[in-house]
Amino acid sequence: MNNLTDYDLWASLKSGDLKAFSTLFKIYYPLLHNYGLKLSNYNEQLTEDCLQEFFLYVYEHKENLANLNSIKPYLYVSFRRHLFREIKKASKMVNYDKNENFFVEINFSTEDLIIQQEIDALKHGNLVKFLNELPSRQKEVLYLKYYSDLNIDEIAKVLEINYQSVLNLIHKGIKKLRQNTSLNELLKDII
Repeated sequence: MNNLTDYDLWASLKSGDLKAFSTLFKIYYPLLHNYGLKLSNYNEQLTEDCLQEFFLYVYEHKENLANLNSIKPYLYVSFRRHLFREIKKASKMVNYDKNENFFVEINFSTEDLIIQQEIDALKHGNLVKFLNELPSRQKEVLYLKYYSDLNIDEIAKVLEINYQSVLNLIHKGIKKLRQNTSLNELLKDII
């Protein structure tokens, strides 16, 4: 079951194959959980509840789901929307509007930045500090690009912005990081 393409896995899920659902869950639960923690400001309970509800929804409505060639962006977009609705309910905000610009404060932790074992703790601390100083949208785009391994099109779908906006946010974020001269040597090894 692990050798299936995204299209085949999704088609199997839609036809009611429990093994396909199990495979989907095993592959994407940890990725979406990590992303959800960032979006919910590390609210473990809210993230887990929403993620379980989300996967239950996917399974219960499998016959009605669109055909997909790429599963990852669809799951990120759908889970992000679901989580935002729940965050708004929890904080008694107005109803979720999918066109509303809802910015998330993602804070990078040292664990997120272990790219190479040779980079020492001081460099990690500096990178975390500089990443956390970036605007929220730039942090989220960099997280999706470098830690969730989404491509530009997929990020645009997840954040519901256009392709060029994603490129601009990535460029601005990296440019800001590079402007810090004490960070240049670290970034040369990473980016």
